[in-house]
Amino acid sequence: MVRKAKVKDAPRIYRLVNEQATKGLLLPRSLSSIYEHIRDFWVFEDSGEIVGCVALQVFWEDLAEIRSLAVREDRRGEGIGRSLVLACLKEAKELGISRVFSLTYARDFFLKIGFREIEKSQLPQKIWTDCVNCVKFPSCDEVAVIIELEHVSPDLLEESVQVRGR
Repeated sequence: MVRKAKVKDAPRIYRLVNEQATKGLLLPRSLSSIYEHIRDFWVFEDSGEIVGCVALQVFWEDLAEIRSLAVREDRRGEGIGRSLVLACLKEAKELGISRVFSLTYARDFFLKIGFREIEKSQLPQKIWTDCVNCVKFPSCDEVAVIIELEHVSPDLLEESVQVRGR
């Protein structure tokens, strides 16, 4: 089940994100950062266990970022990541945001959902807010992808997304 994260989920989100970060699949996050941004997070919970997470961070009036997408290794390929991303896209649309991007190593995953690849230079809000403080700047090896929500089918946003509020 996909649901908004609760404060009590922060330690489990922290472990999940940083397990993936140690493998070089995403950037690490501190526990304090996760607590500070807990309202941005969605989790996929199965039998009381969090097996996936993602965050949607608003960057500008028309722009948000999908961050910290992590699915437990033994649960990959089940559609959990897709469900989490679709929950973020649905929330972004409800917030009135028209574009959602991600910096990712999982380019093909995002392209299958409908994102397209762009140059990072097309995201100055991200570069001058976060990237300049990253240890990988200016030699970032992540790929930038973006989706315009006006082109996303409402059926896609409802696809296998069973969302439960806090």
